[in-house]
Amino acid sequence: MRANASERAAEYAETLADVRAAGATSLAEIAKELNLRGIVTPRGGQWHPSSVRNLMQRLG
Repeated sequence: MRANASERAAEYAETLADVRAAGATSLAEIAKELNLRGIVTPRGGQWHPSSVRNLMQRLG
């Protein structure tokens, strides 16, 4: 299960880098921008600061 989660997280790495490069620095700002872009979580939901934190931790 962890391998699958890591693989899914890797799919978001480029998007996360783009959002951060666009100026979003806090977890809340990143979550807001991901939601504005229409990018859903791996389970199809909205992003929250905690889900961004979990993604970032998984990416290292």
